[in-house]
Amino acid sequence: MDKRPLLYVALSAVLFGISTPIAKLLVTDMSPVALAGLLYLGAFFGLSLYKIVGRFASADRMSRPAPLERKDLPWLSGAILAGGVLAPIALMTGLTTVSGFSASLLLNLEGLATAFIAVVLFKEFAGRRLWMALALMTMAGSFLAWDPGQGEMDLAGPLLIILAMIGWGFDNNLTQRISGKDPAQIARIKGLIAGTTSLSLAVLMGAQIPLGASILYAILLGSLSYGLSLVLFIRALEGLGSSRAGAFFSLGPFAGAAISIVLLGETLTWPMILATILMAMGVWLILTEQHSHSHSHQWLSHTHTHEQDIHHSHHHPNGQEGAHSHEHEHEPMSHDHEHWPDQHHRHDH
Repeated sequence: MDKRPLLYVALSAVLFGISTPIAKLLVTDMSPVALAGLLYLGAFFGLSLYKIVGRFASADRMSRPAPLERKDLPWLSGAILAGGVLAPIALMTGLTTVSGFSASLLLNLEGLATAFIAVVLFKEFAGRRLWMALALMTMAGSFLAWDPGQGEMDLAGPLLIILAMIGWGFDNNLTQRISGKDPAQIARIKGLIAGTTSLSLAVLMGAQIPLGASILYAILLGSLSYGLSLVLFIRALEGLGSSRAGAFFSLGPFAGAAISIVLLGETLTWPMILATILMAMGVWLILTEQHSHSHSHQWLSHTHTHEQDIHHSHHHPNGQEGAHSHEHEHEPMSHDHEHWPDQHHRHDH
């Protein structure tokens, strides 16, 4: 199986994970709703620059990713509402009452929410190893969030962050349905609409938006942790499916926790060490998963970015090689090989 989606999701997770402790610093200077808007506008600005550069770098239209179509809009609209507006506002608001370290660890629940929604609502197959990995990752988050030295915990902040994780869980599953299309285009549209909506809400609420370096830092952080991270995650969704991409994304919270120790001066404790071991075991289970059985493909015609492989052996008059996009057909076939629940393997088990 192609291992590149694992690299994509690992980089995406780290980029997103480090955003939480940095956002914790930024949210002290501005409204949480305004910060959520600036982060997504940063994603839009950064990816717009990437798109301009990419257009000059690639003159071959077939080598460009497949653009969004009208039929993709319902999936995209749901993803923008759940993950572009509701989730970041809930997270930034929760950060005002929760430490950057605890918030980073609570991000583990995004993988659990993504996998649960994928299996229950979208009927994605999840084997024993995936559920074991999710259980280990959830245990890791519980160990890290538990601090016996603290008194009663204010539940408002954690509940808001959990709500954000559920929102991104829906976002991930909806985006997976259009993951074969141009990921930069998806992220740019999401960044522009979500960022504009949240920033407009902040202005209507009378929030003060300080002019200065904080805005530039927020836009830069958004371009990397929300823009580039989202592009990489969509690439991973295409190859891994929602449940496995969501589970592997649980690497991100540990990157955020590590940054919190350095940036926010938080202390390394034994629950953190134990949780790291549990997380490593969960990642190992996903990395070494082997899913293979005889399965059938029905006739299908669609457009998405692809390379010549066992499922894309159609003829190209111009000898097209490498990643490219165009409308193509899949003839009915039955075979047996290792696979993940990607867009060509959403069959029943």
